[in-house]
Amino acid sequence: MENLEVLKEIAAREAVEYVKDGHLVGLGTGSTARHMIMMLGQKIKTGLRIKGVPTSQETAALAREAGIPLIDTEDRWEIDIAIDGADQVDSNFNLIKGGGGALLKEKIVAASAKQFIVMVDHTKQVPVLGGSFPLPIEVIAFGWGSTAREIESLTKSRVILRERNGVPFRTESGNLIVDVHMDRIDRPGDLEIALNLIPGVVETGLFVCRTDVLIVGTPQGVQTFYATRR
Repeated sequence: MENLEVLKEIAAREAVEYVKDGHLVGLGTGSTARHMIMMLGQKIKTGLRIKGVPTSQETAALAREAGIPLIDTEDRWEIDIAIDGADQVDSNFNLIKGGGGALLKEKIVAASAKQFIVMVDHTKQVPVLGGSFPLPIEVIAFGWGSTAREIESLTKSRVILRERNGVPFRTESGNLIVDVHMDRIDRPGDLEIALNLIPGVVETGLFVCRTDVLIVGTPQGVQTFYATRR
């Protein structure tokens, strides 16, 4: 059996090569991002000068441990490059993210970056989004049941409130997450727009037309793909 952690690590190693001296770097959240952060910490020890924008408290703590300086303001960002993982990526470089619950901050950082790099192992590649992985949607707690009903009506799919240890999972912004179990998402761009029109929806885990570089760790080595984000 292939070691997926090794494949994540080789994808992360390729991703950090895009980081240059003086960059403000968006730091993703998750298992692959963890490899990337530690590698950037090693590069800082050998002279690389960067600052980071973390997408979660977990990432912020890991970045500090690795010695990555973090910016001390959330006013206006000029993020040179953001690097993150994904739960699924389709043939058009569209993503599902949010398995770890940090989708809102991750999307804000990705949208603010001049270049968005996604690194995955090859098992995250799918022909069409959906199916094996549910679509996370962040919603406000007030009236979440009604919001979920609207999502069910739109998607014709099962919507489940995410829980941890028997209680509703809360994001760092204090919101809830519902997971939508769709067989397939053929038109992710249209779905993203429609979901964001539902009152109570804060953000979706669909990242459509945002990926600039896709780096895939495979048993045969690293594969890199380029796309036009906008």
